[in-house]
Amino acid sequence: MKYFIYTLIAIAMGLLIYNSTHLDFDNLWSDDNKTALIGIFSSACAVLLMSILLVSKSIQKKSKRRK
Repeated sequence: MKYFIYTLIAIAMGLLIYNSTHLDFDNLWSDDNKTALIGIFSSACAVLLMSILLVSKSIQKKSKRRK
């Protein structure tokens, strides 16, 4: 499970980098940039959620050892 989460984080980071290359900073609110911005925000959310999942799994493992 841990390696699967790391794989998802790597894929999300790759998509974040890919979508950030498609941004046009001169015209940030154009239709082409909206798709890239949505991709960037969704990839960032995926990375954040997977990081929270990793932390919660480690907390769960530590709490089971104490019981």
